[in-house]
Amino acid sequence: MITLIKRNLKLFFRDKAGVFFSLLAVLITIVLYMFFISEILLPDELKPLPSSEIVKASWIAAGLLTTASVTTTLGAAGAMINDRERKIERDFRASPVSSRALTGGYLLSTFSVGALMTTVTFALSIVYIVSKGGSVPQFDIILKVLGIILLSVFAGTAIVTFIVSFLKSNNAFIAANTVIGTLIGFLTGIFIPMGVLPDAVQNVVRAFPLTYAASLFRKVLVDEPMAEMFEGAPAELVNEFREVMGITLKFGDNEVSTPAAILVLLATAAAFYGLSLVNISRRNRSR
Repeated sequence: MITLIKRNLKLFFRDKAGVFFSLLAVLITIVLYMFFISEILLPDELKPLPSSEIVKASWIAAGLLTTASVTTTLGAAGAMINDRERKIERDFRASPVSSRALTGGYLLSTFSVGALMTTVTFALSIVYIVSKGGSVPQFDIILKVLGIILLSVFAGTAIVTFIVSFLKSNNAFIAANTVIGTLIGFLTGIFIPMGVLPDAVQNVVRAFPLTYAASLFRKVLVDEPMAEMFEGAPAELVNEFREVMGITLKFGDNEVSTPAAILVLLATAAAFYGLSLVNISRRNRSR
């Protein structure tokens, strides 16, 4: 499995265009935020408050990290499609490599790329926050964000690997990449705050596992500047803002706790890894 991981990583980083396009969705999201979403993100009555620009920048950074945890893994998952299209997969099946090792090799190499590229996105996000008047996050916050990145990328990798396990050609992969890259911002409440969406759409957003990653990123990055912005404000106003912006997730009157959100991401990773293994094994037996 280690050999497969090294081989897949070399193939990915050798393709400079592939590395660039794996970050393209993040760059597009930055442009959308800068020119379209940023100005309408907060109501007019909140914009004059202190630290409002930092709150916006931190909320945007959380969205970028969630987006990157999926779109960068998609770029790395292309190795599976290339092997399938070029019939290299048949060579693996003829070798002593098990389906478990093959699936693990694809998943862990994709995870490694996603974790690295999402960490790069975090560094860019810090630059963006500082440019808006914020400060470099404290060390404990950086550690928390890096931990959430690992969780988010692991869940995103498992989902992406499962989806890609059904695809047979690069054309199908490109189409799936486009669709997923477009939908991810809406499915996680990144492009539009959850609170302004219809109830039915909010339920769809809550059902998407990476929404919980977005919530975790927001709690860590937004809480401190938000405390400054709402200093002295009623608790009801603060809680309403947290719900509208998707910082707090609720099912009815029950708030999703941080441990529960972490459990959702871990369960998602385990479930989709298992499904990927089953599907790849089935494909191997049918050929």
